[in-house]
Amino acid sequence: MDTGHLLYLHGFRSSPQSFKARRMAAEVARRHPQVTWACPQLPPSPRAAAALLDQIIAGWPRERMAVVGSSLGGFYATWVAEETGCRAVLLNPAIDPARDLARHIGEQAAWHDPAEHFYFAPEYIEELRALQRGPIAQPERYFAIIAKGDEVLDWREMAGRYPGAQIKLLEHGDHALSDFDPHLEDVLAFLRLA
Repeated sequence: MDTGHLLYLHGFRSSPQSFKARRMAAEVARRHPQVTWACPQLPPSPRAAAALLDQIIAGWPRERMAVVGSSLGGFYATWVAEETGCRAVLLNPAIDPARDLARHIGEQAAWHDPAEHFYFAPEYIEELRALQRGPIAQPERYFAIIAKGDEVLDWREMAGRYPGAQIKLLEHGDHALSDFDPHLEDVLAFLRLA
């Protein structure tokens, strides 16, 4: 069944203004204008982020929705996919953000607007742990693009988290997937947008 509802989730310190989010939004609007698109600004609190996502997708048909997530958004996308059974595209997904973000507790500057700040509180680590899911239930519903050149996350850990999933392993690349455009067709093909 074709995807009629698409959720895009940005990474830590990022926003709907990220290059990948804007490229996806533009292509979905141009090629699939009938698809419902949502790309919210995620709050720093994982519990609040999960509540926001639940609210956004509450009325979406599970069999016709999909999620795309980058970095921390990939962690949230895995949570959404495991909760709903929907298709998921993961772009250099965070695997253990409770571990990795523990050193980022405190004041943070937004990536796309350094003048904008938010506070990443200590209790958010436990909130991340609460959203961690075990082995993926339906690997065929996952497609991950993973760059061996990721300077933030370990590509082996990312690939190992999604056994049986379709994985496009890039020999080089970076955490932001600065060369995202050549991979956009693969993402759109996997999503099977209406």
